[in-house]
Amino acid sequence: MKIFNADIKNAIDQRQGISLNFGAGRTTLPGYYSVDIVELPGIDIVADFNQPLDELPDNSVDAVHSRASFEHVKNFMGLMEEIHRICKPNADIKIIVPHFSNPYYYSDPTHVQPFGLYTMHYFMDEDMQPGRKVPSFYTSARFDLVSIRLQFYREKLVDKFIEPIISRLVNISINTQDIYERRFCYLYPAWQVIYQLHVKK
Repeated sequence: MKIFNADIKNAIDQRQGISLNFGAGRTTLPGYYSVDIVELPGIDIVADFNQPLDELPDNSVDAVHSRASFEHVKNFMGLMEEIHRICKPNADIKIIVPHFSNPYYYSDPTHVQPFGLYTMHYFMDEDMQPGRKVPSFYTSARFDLVSIRLQFYREKLVDKFIEPIISRLVNISINTQDIYERRFCYLYPAWQVIYQLHVKK
């Protein structure tokens, strides 16, 4: 990885927390430094998320935001471990990715990592996992789940009428989300999953 913006290096040297927008592309996020694998205009850090983020020290990041990026990462477990390492305790993490039922997910040959309702459970202690319990021994990186929401497309006219009802019913609780994902997600596919996490240290 390579840091291009001197302000980031100065903030790190002065032990000031920074906020990072992972997989920013051409989209800027106010208050966040942009990180991407491609050196596009406005990118502050070039990094391959499959590799260690070795220019960023431990406990130097206040917040991480990522939209439509992590589904491209083969070494997803390693990336989550790196996020845990570079983030301060209780740092805010927001991850927006396609849901596995999204038919467009499979159209993109660069997509390698599917996501579902329980993906982030694997980074939580089992007694803290709401709903279904999954093994948590694959990694020592720990996060607290603040919220999880399934979103649906509103592209077609019929969707604009149906989506508000479906979204409200599905997102009542983890239990209704679970019923939807197990029984109905291929009848009315989800668009994306939004995870809100806090770093646990």
